[in-house]
Amino acid sequence: MTTYLDIHVLQTLPPNNINRDDTGAPKSATFGGVPRQRVSSQAWKRAIRKDFDNYLDPTKRGFRTKKVVEKIMGRIQELRAEQSSSENFTDDELDTMSDTVVEILKKAGISTEKQPKSKSATEDEETTDYPETSYLLFLSDQQITNVASRILADTDENWTKKTASELLNVQHSVDIAMFGRMVAEAADYNVDAAVQVAHAIGVSASEPEFDYFTAVDDFVEASEETGAGMIGTVQMTSSTLYRFATVNMKGLEKNLGDREVTLEAAVAFVKAFLTSLPSGKQNTFANNTLPEAVLIRVRTDRSISLVNAFEDPVPLEIEGGRRLEAARKLVAEARSIDDMYDMSPEGSWFMSTSDLADTFQDIGQHVNQTELLAQLKDQLEQLV
Repeated sequence: MTTYLDIHVLQTLPPNNINRDDTGAPKSATFGGVPRQRVSSQAWKRAIRKDFDNYLDPTKRGFRTKKVVEKIMGRIQELRAEQSSSENFTDDELDTMSDTVVEILKKAGISTEKQPKSKSATEDEETTDYPETSYLLFLSDQQITNVASRILADTDENWTKKTASELLNVQHSVDIAMFGRMVAEAADYNVDAAVQVAHAIGVSASEPEFDYFTAVDDFVEASEETGAGMIGTVQMTSSTLYRFATVNMKGLEKNLGDREVTLEAAVAFVKAFLTSLPSGKQNTFANNTLPEAVLIRVRTDRSISLVNAFEDPVPLEIEGGRRLEAARKLVAEARSIDDMYDMSPEGSWFMSTSDLADTFQDIGQHVNQTELLAQLKDQLEQLV
């Protein structure tokens, strides 16, 4: 039996541009025949991973980088520094260990290549000259430590494909276990994601607007001259977003290999999903809101998105406001689906601002965040 943790969120953003396309415009999508604001799943997953800093020990997080060799070499020197009586490595020793890291990656099927010296680097500037992978590689903190420790123990070991797998394909970080890992050159190292995050989408029609701005030259102004030092435009939009994510608890436990870490990770994901926010143009718009409505349902049948509640967009002008109407439509969709398929969740909780609370009363337990996380963990412990 698989347990699914479904998270439904309504979150209103004032004028913002938290996720923009190649032209600088807020990302959008057509749904129900009208354009809506859209925030890509990639943008929000990145924000969630960054927010994990607040909820997870660094050793349970991963790194996505091309500078894998440099990262492992840094960890080697950190471990060496912990041995207080140890001397610094010689340049020859560093070169040998760097070559060893490259050899281990090669055995894993991951190629590296030397990078040209940066044009901005001066002759006297100290720069690293480590090879880089040709694509971003996702490794856990523990996997980086595994390689560094093994090299420190025996630089001359006969490295094999099996050894490389023992170092790089075990002890996945929480974010790798959740969001997956794809290694184009070595499919054996792929990890199936245990979490799905939908593109956030506006519940109403929305199109970008332009903000015309000017900047004044302070020195010129002091000289009592007139005119702007700079003029320009920035695009923005505002929306109430429907956000959805689901956690496959069985898949998460398989990737992590530890029940307690799985439960901790699930709770951390809920917290990060609720509090994280993509950072695009934050200094310009300060659109730092939190969700006004959260519905969390634990299921053993299948994961169910409620996005179709908004296929018919919430009118731009409606009595009670768009937030209240969005909450009503969300609850109506959930009830309709449950009745239609004769399905019911194992547990259901909601958080909301006071003006929306009555709308959710019959669909779950009304809790605050502390109560939600405690009760959710208790429910998952019984099912996972």
